[in-house]
Parts: sequence; C-alpha cells; structure tokens
Amino acid sequence: MGAAGFTCSKICLCALNILYVMVSLLLVGIAVWGMWFGLVSSFQVVGGVVGVGVFLFLVAVAGLIGAMKHHQVLLFFYMIVLFMVFIVQFSVSSACLAVNREQQEELLEVGWNNSQSTQRDVEKSLNCCGFREVDNNHTCEAVSPPASCLRDVTHLYPV
Repeated sequence: MGAAGFTCSKICLCALNILYVMVSLLLVGIAVWGMWFGLVSSFQVVGGVVGVGVFLFLVAVAGLIGAMKHHQVLLFFYMIVLFMVFIVQFSVSSACLAVNREQQEELLEVGWNNSQSTQRDVEKSLNCCGFREVDNNHTCEAVSPPASCLRDVTHLYPV
C-alpha cells in the first residue's frame, strides 16, 4: 500500500515536471523568436526571459530525475529551490501591490528617462512623442504624431 502512494506521487511529479520542461522550452523559443523577428528590441528583456526559461528547465530536469530515480537528496534540493522561488514570487507580488499610482507613474517616468531605445520604440509604436508632452528638443520616432500627443501619455496604460 505504501508503494502505491509513492507511485501516484511519482507519476504526478513526473507529469508536472514534463509540463515545466515544455513551458521552459516555450519561454526560450518565444524569446529567441521575438528577438530574431524584431518584435522585441530590448536585449535585456530577452536575456531575462531566456534566463528564466533555462532556470525553469534545470529545476524541472532535477525534479524529473529525482522523481524517476527516487533520489531523496535531489528531491530535497528540488523542494528547497521551489520554496525559494515561492518566497521570491511572494515578495515581488507584495511589493507590486504596495506601489500606489503616483509611485507607478514616477517609476515609469524614471524608466522613460533612462532608456533612449525604449523611448524610440514606444514613440514609434504608439505614434506619439514624449512622456507627458511633446519635447521639441528631442527627435521623435513617430510617423505623424496626432494632436492627442499633447495629452498625458500615461492614460493609455491604466495601472
């Protein structure tokens, strides 16, 4: 009877880790595909997504091997890594919920001012110039900015 309980757990853990392997390969594939076809211009974003995909792949393979071989030490470290990932996700989620609208707008503006490539990409894709108003000292990538560009751009992305 005890072996049947482990067999069910083993099958479920293997199925879950196979799903994680597929998700990790999907993450890496979509990130590389997006970069290859020019859909994503930020190398840092693609690098981050690929890094998360590789990390998920390694953790899933460790869990899969641990479950298949009934390797208790590997399963223990697998459990520790998953617990640390949970703590990080919980912390980031709590921090995101603690940020109010004014802080979000301030963070957006700081990010806008720190990255010229992001400014060009956003101006080109939204066909607008500037963060809050048109900056006449700045070369705008917009094809033909409409009069609505004089309004606050942040209303397009309610947070």
